[in-house]
Amino acid sequence: MNITKIEKNGIICAIVNSDELVITDAQSALDVLMTAKYDAGTKSIVISKKLIVEDFFILSSGLAGEILQKYINYGGRIAIYGDYTHYTSKPLHDFIYESNKGKDVFFVESEEKAIDKLTQ
Repeated sequence: MNITKIEKNGIICAIVNSDELVITDAQSALDVLMTAKYDAGTKSIVISKKLIVEDFFILSSGLAGEILQKYINYGGRIAIYGDYTHYTSKPLHDFIYESNKGKDVFFVESEEKAIDKLTQ
């Protein structure tokens, strides 16, 4: 896993890059958050959905709720970018819609939009 520090509008984000999955469970998600905090000095994470286990996007698994609750508890913010159009789950679409209205968790199409969401 690589962390790239980027600053925009005076706000620092950590862009996570890897050739393999980096978030597979709640502990690995917390590890990403803490690595970003210590390596980049931020709790704002930009990550591709390709680096997150697919179970995260199956809401009935409970993984998304568990991970995002940990992020909120630790003061973390996350913007996950990628293509969500192939998902047919109405609960997932509703979850994405509601998350995007908040200030801590975002689901967007591109890395650029993810950075924008966390640096507004």
